[in-house]
Amino acid sequence: MRSHSTRGFSLIEMMIVIAVSMIIIAIGYMSLNPALQSAHVGNAYNITLSAIRQARDFAIAQRQQYKVVFSNAATPNTITITQNGNGHVVATYQLPTDVKFTTLAGMPTAANAVPDGFGAGGTAIDFDQNIASGAKDTILFMPDGTAQDKDGNVNNGVIYVAMTNDIYFSRAITVWGATGRIRGWRLYKKGATAYWRQS
Repeated sequence: MRSHSTRGFSLIEMMIVIAVSMIIIAIGYMSLNPALQSAHVGNAYNITLSAIRQARDFAIAQRQQYKVVFSNAATPNTITITQNGNGHVVATYQLPTDVKFTTLAGMPTAANAVPDGFGAGGTAIDFDQNIASGAKDTILFMPDGTAQDKDGNVNNGVIYVAMTNDIYFSRAITVWGATGRIRGWRLYKKGATAYWRQS
């Protein structure tokens, strides 16, 4: 009779396989993490841009005033669209919890370097430009598509969307009150300089 010996993995072989697997997982995480963070900021930017456009479209289509309010007081940051006449909340959107309406150190602050020349790059939600009594966090879209504040002033402004651990994922959105034109921006790096480019 022949005896068959059975052979399995030794403990050392198993530990080597586990160690190699952990290294591969760590490398994968390190290479995918920036892409995931960029996707989160991109998602928050798209939510914000879509909400502003939706409110403007509602105002034009329904011949009503629609108000957009941005809040970065709590996490997650929110966007609320309300029909101004009756106070009916049409929609509320939330940003991903790791993305905020915020500005970061290193963002351009010169008048010719901020998106569309609005503000000084230090206020996260900065609408009602040059209006002392205005509400910085609110846009009121009119039936003709223009943007005003609560007092009927033309409402120009900018909002910044960023993740606190990487400045170069940052985005911005500007609104020209006189026309209701909405523009998107992305922050890029050239050498040691950060600059905004329309996206």
